[in-house]
Amino acid sequence: MIIVIKPNTSQEAIEEVIAGVAKLGYEPRPIYGIQQTVVAAIGDERTHHALESLMVLPQVEKVMRVQKRYKLVSRESHPEDTVIDVDGVLVGGDRFTVMAGPCSVEGEEQLLSTARAVKAAGATILRGGAYKPRTSPYEFQGLGKRGLELLALAKKETGLKIITEVLSERDVEHVSGMADILQIGARNAQNFQLLIEAARSGKPILLKRGLSQKIDEWLLSAEYILAHGNPNVMLCERGIRTFETYTRNTLDLSAVAVAKIESHLPVIVDPSQGAGRASLIHRLCRGAVAVGADGLIVEVHPNPAKALSDGQQQVDFASFETLMSELPPYLVPAGRHF
Repeated sequence: MIIVIKPNTSQEAIEEVIAGVAKLGYEPRPIYGIQQTVVAAIGDERTHHALESLMVLPQVEKVMRVQKRYKLVSRESHPEDTVIDVDGVLVGGDRFTVMAGPCSVEGEEQLLSTARAVKAAGATILRGGAYKPRTSPYEFQGLGKRGLELLALAKKETGLKIITEVLSERDVEHVSGMADILQIGARNAQNFQLLIEAARSGKPILLKRGLSQKIDEWLLSAEYILAHGNPNVMLCERGIRTFETYTRNTLDLSAVAVAKIESHLPVIVDPSQGAGRASLIHRLCRGAVAVGADGLIVEVHPNPAKALSDGQQQVDFASFETLMSELPPYLVPAGRHF
């Protein structure tokens, strides 16, 4: 970090700052200019005290970070793209992965028919919510453990890998016992105790961006998981809350481009949550491929009009099949393949 000292500060006051830097565990290196002095603080910001505390000194103008706060997530620490092995299914690199399935698990026939359909169309991972966080307490909350059992049944029949959401620390153990990927939803993107517990499971984690999370906050949430020993994190852009009301959220494809520049982790796009309108899914999926996403997570239902949750944003089997057939011409220029 760098401490900028106010112009015309006495040498005695500068020495006070230098001593403060050393006391916090850094090596101070003063750089004297004609009008202004800066003190470079050499050391690992992960293990030393924050130098922002020096702002209490009247001679300090500002404290500036040099290193990124998300060190393990950044490309500076890991220049090559991370490829995650989900029990034989690769996510990242030149692979383009499609996860698909219903918003929530509603019953055996609904889930199994969807699993068969998305696999036939080319998806390799089945999504489905056994536990559903809903804004209203009166809305369908999912089937819970029965939903997990049905996901296990679908996996056994189709061979698809399973991704499902975990809502709290107490659920991590039994959800990870069935799921191949743990999903952390937007509402829990900064539930740090859940992030830590999910990291300890050792399972790959899909981390959705929070409803109003800045990109650096999203990357710092991922940092929690990597810092607790789990490198298998997928970032998921699922739309953020803005003033716009035409769509449910505003799908921020620019965040995908930024995340690919800043981080080595795979980035997945959720156009279903991002738009909240089935009519926009195809266009947004093509845009996600073009901007550099590593995969999609799409909501698919046998009869969206009868869905118990979010029917308006789910596509039916025919629409999903068409979507998958539309993607290859966009994948080729991006250097990707299914």
